[in-house]
Parts: sequence; C-alpha cells; structure tokens
Amino acid sequence: MKKVLVVVDMQKDFVDGSLGTKEAVQIVPSVAEKIRAFDGDIFVTYDTHFENYLETAEGRKLPVEHCIKGTDGWKLDKDVAAALEGKAYTPVEKLTFGSVALPGMIEKAAGGEEFCVELIGLCTDICVVSNALLIKAAFPEVPIAVDSACCAGVTPEKHEAALETMRSCQIDVY
Repeated sequence: MKKVLVVVDMQKDFVDGSLGTKEAVQIVPSVAEKIRAFDGDIFVTYDTHFENYLETAEGRKLPVEHCIKGTDGWKLDKDVAAALEGKAYTPVEKLTFGSVALPGMIEKAAGGEEFCVELIGLCTDICVVSNALLIKAAFPEVPIAVDSACCAGVTPEKHEAALETMRSCQIDVY
C-alpha cells in the first residue's frame, strides 16, 4: 500500500512567528523526525496570503498578518525544512484553511494503487482538520490518520476538540 504524508502549514509564522505558540514550537522535533523516517509520498502545504490579507474575508475575522508569500513567516520552520532536504515532496500553496486541490494531487500520486494518508502539522483545529475532512470526503474508504503528537492547535483545548471531531468522522487519531 502506498503511503502519503501531508505536512500541514509548518511555517515560521505558525511555529514561532505572528501566530506561533509554545505548543507549536514543542512539536517541531517530532514533526522533523516523522518526516526523516517517512518512506512514501510527501505533500507540504503552505498557508499562502498576500499583501491584501487584511482586506480578505479571513483577514477581517483574523486581523493578524501571517504567511504573506515571500516573507520569512511564509517559509517552513528551519528544522522542518532541514528534515525535508534530500526528500522528494510536493509543495501545495493554499489560499484558505483546506486545499480542495490536495485530494486530486494525492490520487494522482497514488497512480491507481491503494493508499493511506497521515496528516501532521498546524493548526489542528483549523488547517489540519480542514484538510483531513476534505481528504476523507474524497476518499471515504481510504485509511486516514492524524498523529496527535505531531500536531498543535491554537490552544490545547481546541487541539483536543479538533481531534475528537476527526475521530467522529472516522479518521484514526493516535
């Protein structure tokens, strides 16, 4: 069975930048180790905004500039980037919480083989859950899992709530 790892938004602004948290910083070593040990197809999502972010629907509800394309905050955390060095991976720029293009990209990479998907990254309660549910909706029979030790939410409580939501939607959480 083909294995797919989706590394969600492990960007500087979410780790230790404008929207960073101590929980996000704490998962970086586990995320880097998971990437180094992974043998399969890797997709890396990038939350991607532009100079007009504060004028967008998201920017009006979350008025904190982050992940502006081309800035340091948009780049991957340095330890995550180092773990990806020498590995083939597919970058996925997404303009909102979930990537509607990602399921099709995963299906294409699978090339007709059976596959399973594991998600890790930030933030559990926003982008991880959004992408996990989009993938589950596209592939209801495919095993989909989330490694909770390699995820962090906006708060620990929201992290736990998102994990429970994913469990309710038949996504394996460990």
